[in-house]
Amino acid sequence: MQQPGRDIDLDEGTRHGLQLFFANMPARRKLPLPAQSTRASRIVLDAEASVWEQPALFELAPDPEVLRQRATAQARDWSYRTDGIVFEHARQFGWSNRQTNQVRRSLKMLQILAPDGTTMVRATEVIRLRRYDAEGNIVSTLDVLDAAGLLIDDRTPHIDRYFDGKFAGLPPAMRTQLELWFDIMIHGSPIPPRRKPRDPATVKIQILGIAPIVTAWAEDGIESLAEISPELLLDSLPADAGKRHWAERGFRALFGILKGRNAIFADPTTGMPLTEPRRSTPLPADTETILAALNHSDPAVALATSIVAFHGLTNLQIRALQLTDIIDGRLTLPDGRVIPLAEPVRARLRTWLDHRATRWPRTMNPHLFVTMQTAPRLSAPSRQFPWLKAGISAQTLRTDRVLHEVQASGGDVRRISDLFGIGIESVARYLGVLDPDLSGHRPD
Repeated sequence: MQQPGRDIDLDEGTRHGLQLFFANMPARRKLPLPAQSTRASRIVLDAEASVWEQPALFELAPDPEVLRQRATAQARDWSYRTDGIVFEHARQFGWSNRQTNQVRRSLKMLQILAPDGTTMVRATEVIRLRRYDAEGNIVSTLDVLDAAGLLIDDRTPHIDRYFDGKFAGLPPAMRTQLELWFDIMIHGSPIPPRRKPRDPATVKIQILGIAPIVTAWAEDGIESLAEISPELLLDSLPADAGKRHWAERGFRALFGILKGRNAIFADPTTGMPLTEPRRSTPLPADTETILAALNHSDPAVALATSIVAFHGLTNLQIRALQLTDIIDGRLTLPDGRVIPLAEPVRARLRTWLDHRATRWPRTMNPHLFVTMQTAPRLSAPSRQFPWLKAGISAQTLRTDRVLHEVQASGGDVRRISDLFGIGIESVARYLGVLDPDLSGHRPD
């Protein structure tokens, strides 16, 4: 027996018995084809599916060429009923004919590979299509199945795989304690002491901080985190300030949760001071690199670079920008700030909007920046876009812009804080590099 998102439990299957069967032996059940796509979608959505699945006795990969031929030559009942949903999705999100046909072919392949009577599709089965069809559009196929209510998302999240990789081979007691901490950090807990879910990026960096130390404890013969004393914890922390800071943050959360769940007797981090992370000195960027990105042939690179270089937005703010945020040359940010765009930014904005309308005339994506991957859907571009092509990061450009404002204003804390939306402590970090020869009188 197998549950979605979990591996097959062989011990449990042996204990309760396994049913062996030969595939494709029963006569195929032929369902009447509905005449209308709306009725077809209703039939599919009303179908009941079990959360359990019967694992196959042997995994036999089909011949990719034969599979493509069958998918082109015929379409079984299930794929006919999904055509209406595909066409509606294509019209709504402005898909090209090529993309629409790719999704239809992928759905036909799924129907051919699935046992008769199957009405639900697992995400892992869709991803597996890459083995047989290199030109298939997996992401759009998943979007269609999800919109139709036919998708069982059994994909393992990246943070789960990261946790398993970092803590593999630990003693059972220690592993159980870490799993308790990880589950509460990711999903939160309504049971006192209550906790809100944390962002996976926060959990990942805490895992990175504590994993080497926990692994070293296990290698030294420690079976449970209940054996950790304050002295042992302090001796195990790294000397580097940055690594030590995140290790302390991770252990505070770990032992705090375990103590709250009565999994350990005492919290060894009680009273332990938190080490301040090492802060780097902000430095200006290379002028030639900035000019090359500003005059890049790709209009998306030129526009994104100009927005950060002139107005100091963060990468997250750039990705979240929508078309309706810019009206009459004024950019409105979610925090309420209204920024009049500089003329070089307006010129690059006009060029990008013309390119956007020509390249993706039917896209429904509301974001200002779109790519080939995001144009057929409503999501924002990836965090690497368009900085990989620009050759410079958004953070480097923003740091250069803040440093320029520090020199121009003579270190006016209030002005810098309001202009870039940063706190006083962050401003103080930039004031440390203020050059009195390049600025006016600095107020006391």
